[in-house]
Amino acid sequence: MPRKSIIIKRSWKPDPVYNSVAITRFVNNIMVDGKKEKAQKIFYKAMELIKEKTSQNPLKVFQTAIKNVAPVVEVWPRRIGGATFLIPRQVRVNRRFFKAVKWIIEAARNRKGRTMYEKLAEEIIAASNQEGEAIKRKNETHKSAEANKAFAHFGWWSKKKSNSKI
Repeated sequence: MPRKSIIIKRSWKPDPVYNSVAITRFVNNIMVDGKKEKAQKIFYKAMELIKEKTSQNPLKVFQTAIKNVAPVVEVWPRRIGGATFLIPRQVRVNRRFFKAVKWIIEAARNRKGRTMYEKLAEEIIAASNQEGEAIKRKNETHKSAEANKAFAHFGWWSKKKSNSKI
């Protein structure tokens, strides 16, 4: 029996309105308790509101927001010689998208007042303009990685340790 688990590539169907897999993944992350139709209504109302407020293509605004929020580096804790170091490493493409989506949705949920689609639209517009809580979260992550770049040479440790045979 292999030690490593087999990674199954997941595939998503594109959404019916914009024909985008990214939107399907975003809607799936908005969804709570399996209520996908409700999540879709929230997202599409938010896209209509974005179109009204910015008078731009809402899909372009959404893609810009995701691109702006996605982190390039993050820190991973590694225990080496009795001490825990935060080691900066590059973020994989799928994880970048996942983090950006989670941060945008979390920032929208934390906004006060109004309905969810209004909060989501405001957060997406703010993220596309390099503003908002999701962008602050990305900048904090990058600052943390910058502060710990002295420990970047420990990046080999996790690879060597996981490949060693016991």
